[in-house]
Amino acid sequence: MSRKKRKPILSELRQIALPASIGFLFNTLFNVVDSFYAGRIGTDAIAGMALAFPVFLLLIALAAGLGNAINALSSIALGKEDPTAFHRLLKNSVLISVVFAIMIPLVAPSLARLVFDFQGAEDAASRYAMRYIQTVMLGFGFFMFNFSLNGFLYAQGNAKPFRNFLIVASLLNIILNPIFIYGFLWLPPLDTQGIALATVLVQMGGSVYLAYKVWHSPEFKRQELKETAFSLSTIRELMVQALPSALNTATIALGIFVINYYVQRYGGTTTLAGYGIAVRIEQLALVPTIGLNVAVISLVGRSFGREDRTRLYDVWKKATLSGLIIMAVGVLLIVPFAPFLVALFDRTEDVVAAGSRYLRIEAFAFFSYIFLNINVSVLQGIKRPGFSFFIGVFRQFVPIWLFYFLGTTLSLGVDGVWWGIVIINWMAVIILMAYTIPLVRKVTQSFNEASS
Repeated sequence: MSRKKRKPILSELRQIALPASIGFLFNTLFNVVDSFYAGRIGTDAIAGMALAFPVFLLLIALAAGLGNAINALSSIALGKEDPTAFHRLLKNSVLISVVFAIMIPLVAPSLARLVFDFQGAEDAASRYAMRYIQTVMLGFGFFMFNFSLNGFLYAQGNAKPFRNFLIVASLLNIILNPIFIYGFLWLPPLDTQGIALATVLVQMGGSVYLAYKVWHSPEFKRQELKETAFSLSTIRELMVQALPSALNTATIALGIFVINYYVQRYGGTTTLAGYGIAVRIEQLALVPTIGLNVAVISLVGRSFGREDRTRLYDVWKKATLSGLIIMAVGVLLIVPFAPFLVALFDRTEDVVAAGSRYLRIEAFAFFSYIFLNINVSVLQGIKRPGFSFFIGVFRQFVPIWLFYFLGTTLSLGVDGVWWGIVIINWMAVIILMAYTIPLVRKVTQSFNEASS
């Protein structure tokens, strides 16, 4: 691992963030296509997908948490020029992925049923949700492998393979969804189970492709991997780094359970369907910032490994400014066209009204996501991810009483849920930045200054 001449920060941010953003755009479009076809099945089906989304997010939280941990720790190993640590992380991450791939299909279905019952789901929507989530769980191992393998590629500054996989996966999903949903030749109609089956198959193909790309990546050495042993200390290090990230995402899923509960309470199935569609649209606006988050973990991790304080701070500042500019464009595109965008999925008048109302209120929270996600990525890059879990708990559990206060006590109904999300996000930004700024200063005060 020879030391390479570093590029300008904005150039490195683009190198990682742009392909990562394109990849996540297609990943979001993948989910949008799922919602589109669920809408063709019926309002109960799309409501079922909205019910299943937080359970799916819990599963993805585990995979993404491990991927973020691998990205951060591998980036630090590259910054320190430590190939042994890099390959030890690789071998032990595979073992972790295999264990979770076996465990999740055994324990998660019962959890899903409890979640759907908690949200007060109507019987038809609950059946569609259960058929979807049970099938996805069977292929969970492929999600784990894909996020893990991609973490090693991101650490090397290579976001293109994951981008390529997600583009192809999205295109295949467009073809496979109608085949599995409506049936073809000997294959019976599978409705939402067919949506899940299409997802599992493309993830399986992605695991093969990404394994090939890691195997042939510049920093990978077969002999080094062979000589590296399984290590409990490395597994512990990965899990310590991964769990706060995973739990932070998991709290988002738990927060969606709470949101779904209050949406059902104040608005019913049509409002829930509108919210489910609007969240997919919102994700499209947030996609470019996800690429920035990935780049920040990689670049801050390398700067941390090199003990380069100046560059670390420059990455932080420039990524935040870039994210705010991108989000301003997203707001300008979504707010005026919200009814048209929601109607692409479901033309039911109440569904369109509910989804549009959510997007136009949620626009006040869009910029908060930049500060939240960039600061969480910085904490991951300096191996201090724990506080992100606290912020996740704060953001998702305070609404339990706030939604009731706004929706019932102040009689705002479902608008109280939407405004509650805005209030909580900005409160979380203030708390997170008050914690992150002095912590980074303390962690890096002994670093040698280096020119960026």
